[in-house]
Amino acid sequence: MFPTQAERIGIFYACFVRQFIVWTGGRACARPAAVYNWGMAGAEIQVAPDRFEVTSGGALLVAELRSAIAVCVYDADKECGALLHLRLMVRQSKPADVTDTTLATELLMVHRCLEALREAAPGARQLQARIVAHLADAPHARGVSETVIKLVHHYLVDAGVEVLPEDVAQGPVRALRFRPSMGWVHTRA
Repeated sequence: MFPTQAERIGIFYACFVRQFIVWTGGRACARPAAVYNWGMAGAEIQVAPDRFEVTSGGALLVAELRSAIAVCVYDADKECGALLHLRLMVRQSKPADVTDTTLATELLMVHRCLEALREAAPGARQLQARIVAHLADAPHARGVSETVIKLVHHYLVDAGVEVLPEDVAQGPVRALRFRPSMGWVHTRA
């Protein structure tokens, strides 16, 4: 027997990007900046700068950090998590300066990421986060990154997320691999 009109759900699977978008009753669950990936055991999902991905199951979230911060949020009990990839904009000619607009944009991305994760996994109660950063070779990159990392760290703590020690490094580009189902974060240069 088929479900009634009120019980129907829609599922769209974009095979080229390996993503499911699920909606009920004509209302999309995914917000404009979020994409939910369910049932993607073994899938590898690339997260572009200034974007985030929310996943449950065994998916592997991957990002290349080039003057950027990655915020890895997960609940290992519920096997769900998100990877937020934020760029650090460091100007070569000006001293360390992070505007209110830039900081507000970063906080909005963190907020949307947590909101999408909590919507995708409402039972996730023990969220943990790890912040991983790559610094540019600019002389004042450390000051800019410290400001953004502190802001993101305090926002996560205020949102009830346990924040693990940060991993900040300068030098060659860092490849990040994150498996939310296990809370596993691996970086290499």
